Amino acid sequence: MPPTPWIRLTRSERIRNPWWIYRLDTFRLPNGNQGEYHFVHTNGSSMVIPVLADGRILLVNQYRYLAERDSVEFPCGSVKDGSTYDETAAHELREETGYEAAKVELAGTFNPYNGVTDEFCRVYVARGLTFTGGTPDETEEFELLKITPEEIDRRIADGSLWDGMSIAAWCIAGPALRGQ
Repeated sequence: MPPTPWIRLTRSERIRNPWWIYRLDTFRLPNGNQGEYHFVHTNGSSMVIPVLADGRILLVNQYRYLAERDSVEFPCGSVKDGSTYDETAAHELREETGYEAAKVELAGTFNPYNGVTDEFCRVYVARGLTFTGGTPDETEEFELLKITPEEIDRRIADGSLWDGMSIAAWCIAGPALRGQ
């Protein structure tokens, strides 16, 4: 028998910033007990796996403040108010790598941390890349990496590619991209 859904009683906004909203819900469990649930709400995110004509994949290396170290990742960004997942994918690819794609296809969707956020990330594969130049945000600085699918697998295995969202995206799209 499937689990019984909880009943939301109230929802309030606690903190808002340009990237997310911290919310507090009160709820009733199936047994009648009540509780609180604190979570992060976002409009979602789009992550792009850019594939070069020779089969190598573009990733970005950037400094991550909370981890206090560099992180190798696929281009990704939050869906802004008034934008779509598809528009965000194209924007983040251009902003973070300087490339535009002739073809961008949805590969899958995942939730990066389902006990903490309602965010869903859509994973795209971009092909037919043309370099046009990027314009990162003032808080972003990127080193562009061009590596093989096998190297991505090695970096995940040795821990040098440790970004959870990139690992999840690679689980979704990587099998189809290996050995092209």
